[in-house]
Amino acid sequence: MKKEESYAQIREKYSALQNALNGTDLEKIRELTLEVHAMVHPAEISGRTEKTIADHVLEYMLRGNQNKIVPREDRDVDLHYAGTKEVPLCWQFWHTYRIEDLVSNILMADQNQIFNAEWQEKIGSPITDTGNALAFEEAVEFGKKINVFALRDYMIAVGKNTRRILEDLTLEQIQSMVPEKWVMRILEEGGVTTDFRSVWLLVFWGRLTRGGMILTPMTRHHMMHLPPCLNHLPILDE
Repeated sequence: MKKEESYAQIREKYSALQNALNGTDLEKIRELTLEVHAMVHPAEISGRTEKTIADHVLEYMLRGNQNKIVPREDRDVDLHYAGTKEVPLCWQFWHTYRIEDLVSNILMADQNQIFNAEWQEKIGSPITDTGNALAFEEAVEFGKKINVFALRDYMIAVGKNTRRILEDLTLEQIQSMVPEKWVMRILEEGGVTTDFRSVWLLVFWGRLTRGGMILTPMTRHHMMHLPPCLNHLPILDE
């Protein structure tokens, strides 16, 4: 399938999810949430048989391209708070799945994140946070240290765990915000730093309901980072 066709299908389902979250049909919300989540994650996470756009980017990275430089994303608002506008390809997956891990577990479920000292050692990451504040040179050095096969394993673990959390959410939880102390746990556990280019994420996440978290960190956030990779590298060339 061509890139633009894939993007259009995802946008269509995402719009349906937005509409569903304005209502009270929990089964419809769950169905669309899991469907959109599946569309922007590697197929192994949801058990799909057809490759997703995430699969194509991931496979390209695993073929020795982890340090290919790509635009960080296409949103000027987030880039205003970014340490760099260009990053190594592997940074994109580290960033999106660290955020998904932190938000799904700590904020949506009030449980421990998957990432720990063992995962950090396997992946070889010099940081524990989402990487928002890294300057270009720091991001390049970060990319050189990463074991992308361990990063892939982490991604799969995070994605599968997120789906279990999403399946169990009640309508009341979806419509509710979370306590401030849960948000601050992310800072305490090293998920963000005190640099303004990183800590602003706590303000953003703290204003969301869990439904808002479904719409951003769990789904749309991936579509802020995957297209810049697909559009600037020889992946799914048409």
